[in-house]
Amino acid sequence: MEVKKTTKADLENKKSIFLQIGLMLALALTWAAFEYKVDTNKTEIMDTVADAVADEEMVPVTTQQAPPPPPPPPAPKVSDVLAIADTDEDFDDELEIEDVEADADEEVEVKEIEEEEEEETESKVFVRAETMPSFPGGPNAMYKFLAKKMRYPTIAQENGIQGRVFVGFVVDKDGSITNVKVLRPVDPYLDKEAVRVVK
Repeated sequence: MEVKKTTKADLENKKSIFLQIGLMLALALTWAAFEYKVDTNKTEIMDTVADAVADEEMVPVTTQQAPPPPPPPPAPKVSDVLAIADTDEDFDDELEIEDVEADADEEVEVKEIEEEEEEETESKVFVRAETMPSFPGGPNAMYKFLAKKMRYPTIAQENGIQGRVFVGFVVDKDGSITNVKVLRPVDPYLDKEAVRVVK
């Protein structure tokens, strides 16, 4: 196949000249950008004008005052508090004290006082104890027990509900678990199952 381009129209031989001219122009523009100076007097004038305008546009800060508190309720009348009797009875101001002296020969009745045992209605719950309660066999035995006893609710499986239920409980002196509460619920069915397994 013949090349139909003329040598005058072929730009391949002028490629290196165009590259050199482009590099020289880029160098000249970069040098001019570094040498370009701005008159600082004009910028100072512009800054002061901008500051003056900004000062004039300052909006005063307003605060809302809280409404005054309601007045205190009126004090009750003395006649409402005290029941005054309408009788004109005379009261003796003298107090009569009978002279009671015990002789050494006189017998005195002694009544035995029966002490009522105080029932512990609520025992104090300790968050930290000297020896903390633990599951028999350790944590691994507890995880095996939970995996064996837990039955995932079918409704939660069908709906794709999953999550972690946080349960709080109290371990009594004898090791029994009481006062089981759901601290962070996920779903009612999952919560019920978690409470059942912990109990």
